Amino acid sequence: MRRPIIVVFLSLLMLALPAAWGAERGALFKISGSGHTMHLFGTMHVGLPEFYPLEPRIATAVKDASALALEVDLLQDPAKLGAAMQAHALLAPGKPGFQERSPAFRKRVEQALKKAKIDPAAVARFKPWLVATTLTLAEYAAEGYQAELAVDIKLAQMARASKVPVIELESISAQFAMFDRLGAEEQWKFLEESVDMMESGKQRAEMRQIVDAWGTADKAGLDAVAAKVENDTSVSGKFMQKVLLDERNGPLADKLAALLVKQDKSVAAIGVLHLIGKNSVPALLRARGLTVERVY
Repeated sequence: MRRPIIVVFLSLLMLALPAAWGAERGALFKISGSGHTMHLFGTMHVGLPEFYPLEPRIATAVKDASALALEVDLLQDPAKLGAAMQAHALLAPGKPGFQERSPAFRKRVEQALKKAKIDPAAVARFKPWLVATTLTLAEYAAEGYQAELAVDIKLAQMARASKVPVIELESISAQFAMFDRLGAEEQWKFLEESVDMMESGKQRAEMRQIVDAWGTADKAGLDAVAAKVENDTSVSGKFMQKVLLDERNGPLADKLAALLVKQDKSVAAIGVLHLIGKNSVPALLRARGLTVERVY
């Protein structure tokens, strides 16, 4: 997308068999340094059946990998998710939930939840950021996207089937803890903005934009998503760019650079938003003196 006759022949063969081989999706980079190579793949944390099989370069790289590095590996210990929720995602006793906010705000949140087929009582003790995240996931589900078909989960399953070690670059607890960086009123604004986006239809439109760009490995489309995030001045937009992306990208790049020194032919797979934009992980790896090639 983005050499001997045999290479041309194989390329044509892959084009002729898209259903069997899988199409290019997301973003794929090849990182080289210390005599070793790594494939770095941008994922989606939800999925559709038609996302699979993955195209042969990433599928073969995972099958033959010395290790697969993921943000988190939920297949390793599913109980960690529940523990992280208890520690970071639930309101402390006595802390007011959305049902104790103004009647107008409570009505809007309850309407959004009911439209998403979520019982308001089931999320009454969720922190505002988790209510917002739950609503976002419901929007994806309404479009047919499934958490159990997330690309990260599929890659972990593929690695285990090939007895490839799976490495966690972060922890689910640390990811949840980042949302505690938002003050109480910022969290309520975060939720309000999510409801605004749902009511206006903008959230679903943005969701389709990133999924469509990921699903076709559309570089220009992904760059447009990155630009939109970088220029978003809302509470949720600034939190996304500054905390969920910029602050994590440096440590992620450090860990991937260290993995490249230790292991040859490793694969790393992290959310595609970490691979695009000004301060992306590939840009940081290049700044560390590594050779970074975008495959697609």
